[in-house]
Amino acid sequence: MKFLYNISIFHLELAFKVLSWFNDKIKRGLEVRKQSLKIVKSKIKNEDNVLWMHAASLGEYEQGLPVLEKLKEKYPNHKVLITFFSPSGYENVLKKNKEDILCYLPFDKKSTISEFVKAVHPEIFFTVKYDFWYHLLEELKKQNTKVFVISALFYENQVYFKSYGKWFVNELKKNVDWIFHQTEKSLSLAQKLGLTKGSVSGDTRFDRVKQIKNRDNFVEFISDFKADKKLLVFGSSWEAEEKMAQILSQKLENFKILIAPHDLKRVQNLKQIFPKAILYSELKSNYQLPNTNILIIDCIGLLSKLYSYADIAIVGGGFHDKGLHNILEAATFGVPVVFGNQYKKNPEADALIAQNGGKSFAQVELAADFVLELSKNSNLLQEMSENAGNFVHFQPNSSEIILEKILA
Repeated sequence: MKFLYNISIFHLELAFKVLSWFNDKIKRGLEVRKQSLKIVKSKIKNEDNVLWMHAASLGEYEQGLPVLEKLKEKYPNHKVLITFFSPSGYENVLKKNKEDILCYLPFDKKSTISEFVKAVHPEIFFTVKYDFWYHLLEELKKQNTKVFVISALFYENQVYFKSYGKWFVNELKKNVDWIFHQTEKSLSLAQKLGLTKGSVSGDTRFDRVKQIKNRDNFVEFISDFKADKKLLVFGSSWEAEEKMAQILSQKLENFKILIAPHDLKRVQNLKQIFPKAILYSELKSNYQLPNTNILIIDCIGLLSKLYSYADIAIVGGGFHDKGLHNILEAATFGVPVVFGNQYKKNPEADALIAQNGGKSFAQVELAADFVLELSKNSNLLQEMSENAGNFVHFQPNSSEIILEKILA
């Protein structure tokens, strides 16, 4: 099976090289990934103590950040390495994190990873959720590194539950010191595989969004745009949510609409759908606020703050297989959340619905009907708002639980 794994890594790297001919982001990622070893060798010396967090992408980075911050408080003199697999994580974090060492994780080839891990020689390593790489974990254990998985989420149709995935489970048993699970179900599934070194600590994203709520969330011009009306925020929207915005823009009363697309390439399409809408960049260049009910956010990095102005949030990704985006960033502000029903990897969605702080729908039209009902029923809106806020507020402090175990 190791032979087949190595073949799959070869084909993965080959696929990236082919795709780089057609995708500039992948091309940039490949070029920077080639520099990863050079980066760590230039910034980490033999005598340095190192904390290493690996996150597949931006969402996992946000999930792991509360734990990393607490480890940095405990070990202020350690150097910190953060690695990513995807460009969306690396490129976004690189813009705002100038303190830590950031680079791509090299492809999981034995010789490449061995040299990389020896250059880093970390004291503590943790990966977020389920981004496991065989040679990486093996080499870390050879370096006597403490290896952890945080916010782990096991589910029935993962490769580990297939006959051909059992060898990798055995590697996890040998090379991972402890797995911190999001849910009891995840822990139970892992134990059935024989992964007994684990416990339930909850989802560290709750810790992260609690931090978000307590920071300064001011965004210029948004209060002026909202004025004396309520605000409907479409966060990380895709085509389905654009359709929903079209429906609601014709029927909503006493509401303004803010749309933050997941992909900025959708901005021009949104301008065609809503010709009277204004772009956020245009607000910054105009001294007088235009008379419009629709604002399109044509920049990144503002969404988690924009939810603080919302009265209702529609979060994208749940109407197709791209995956539901972060609903907790809205819920933490006491905002009821509406989304599609394709979210099998998001247990927090079911939990929010059970608390009556959110609703999911299979069809865009049904979701729009519910938002209309919610906009007219102030008692229901207030009830769901309180439920959403309490849902986040009363979650356990996962990062504290994790840190206590790591330091034990």
